[in-house]
Amino acid sequence: MTIASQVSQSESAEFNKVTPNQRRVIVAASIGNALEWFDFAIYGFFAATIARLFFPTESGTASLLLTFATFGVAFIMRPVGAVVIGSYADRKGRKAALSLSIVLMVLGTAMIALMPTYETIGIAAPILITLARLLQGLSAGGEFGSATALLAEQDPRRRGFFASWQVASQGLMIMLAASFGIALSGVFAAESFGDHGWRIPFLFGLSLGPVAFHIRRKIDESPEFRPAETLKSPLRCVVANQTLRLVFGIGAVIFATVSAYLVLFMPTYAIRQLGVTASAAFTAISLVGLIQLCLAPVFGHCSDRIGRFRIMIPAATVFLVCIYPLFAWLAAAPGLERLIVVQIVAGLLATAYFAPLPALLAELFPAGTRTSGLSLCYNLAVTVFGGFAPFIITWLIATTGSNLAPSIYAGAAAALSLIALIVLCSRLPMSGPHINVVGSEAR
Repeated sequence: MTIASQVSQSESAEFNKVTPNQRRVIVAASIGNALEWFDFAIYGFFAATIARLFFPTESGTASLLLTFATFGVAFIMRPVGAVVIGSYADRKGRKAALSLSIVLMVLGTAMIALMPTYETIGIAAPILITLARLLQGLSAGGEFGSATALLAEQDPRRRGFFASWQVASQGLMIMLAASFGIALSGVFAAESFGDHGWRIPFLFGLSLGPVAFHIRRKIDESPEFRPAETLKSPLRCVVANQTLRLVFGIGAVIFATVSAYLVLFMPTYAIRQLGVTASAAFTAISLVGLIQLCLAPVFGHCSDRIGRFRIMIPAATVFLVCIYPLFAWLAAAPGLERLIVVQIVAGLLATAYFAPLPALLAELFPAGTRTSGLSLCYNLAVTVFGGFAPFIITWLIATTGSNLAPSIYAGAAAALSLIALIVLCSRLPMSGPHINVVGSEAR
């Protein structure tokens, strides 16, 4: 073995090393994001039950639309959370912001888990459910930016790998939420499930809150956060001086958020529109979670080696080309086998795109405005395009009478994000290595 090869292997081993503190940071940042996604996934998965218990109307479709509207209204608060908690993180530190966001998330989850139904307290039930969703939205608005900044700042050479654990943790919670769906739909009869069963996963999510808070209190602050160098108003700096980065960062998030919330909508879609059984629908969606959990760190690591755009642009392009034919094939002969194929293909492409995205957003902004910029990019896109995706898709299906409406919406999102990526790739300088599509550092 030559000296050069020994040096190369030594550098590779050092590059791939994860320290004990970095492992704690991955767990601390991921567990809050996982709790957020678990609660959102459960609400989306059990939308039909929640609609009947809290938003009763003469029309089943109207009840479901009200439920998805409440699902979406939480996203109105996400930009507020991005502004308040994101700015707080840039001024006081990532650790402090993560502790605050987890407390707010637990309060919202507790309200939903313990809320009496419409039959018990009347109109107060949907009002309080909406209030709980707003509180969760405020928390979630600061969660993504703070956690992603903390992860991405662990090692500038490996931003893709560390930040991708945000996506992996989402996959874990999608699997867990789907497992609850399978188990509860099998164990409980329809009546008892409506009375009690739907609360069990919310109570489980609530139990994770104190654990997440304790873990986050024990981690070290981000190595790139400098208290002495903080800006008085990082948010103003982002809006006034980094406008193009903000606009095209939002564009890059559109496909990721629409594909993510399309996943949450799929059980309702498969059951109501295609006549697939609940257990089959939840089984299929659990595969998407497994793909995210296992492959997100792999795609994130690859993006550190070959560049973000070399993975994200092909993934969005293939999704844009394939999504309509896949849904048409599924609608032509609905069944578990075809549903699984569609979920696997869509989940694989969405994960390949989503995994490098947090690092890409982190590299758009310098450390002093990173959390504010990350939070605004992600949450503005999520609010406009992702949070109301189930509502828009349900409305499109009801209006057009076509079961292919979800694929049209998702394809349009992929097209918008492709345009944003091309602009980012060719026009804007970035702060990290391995960004340019040709593999060189952007000027």
